[in-house]
Amino acid sequence: MDPNAPKPDASANVAEAQSLLKSLREQVAHPDLDVAIEKLEMALSILTTKTGGML
Repeated sequence: MDPNAPKPDASANVAEAQSLLKSLREQVAHPDLDVAIEKLEMALSILTTKTGGML
């Protein structure tokens, strides 16, 4: 593994994904997209709780 490679930042990735999904939600009004986003948000909430906020 390259020691100079940037370290993964889960919170930054989650924030970026959330922003992209919100933008996509505005562009494509589809109920399945809303359900998928809600399920991902719930999964992230569960992971945050289980890891003590160490996401």
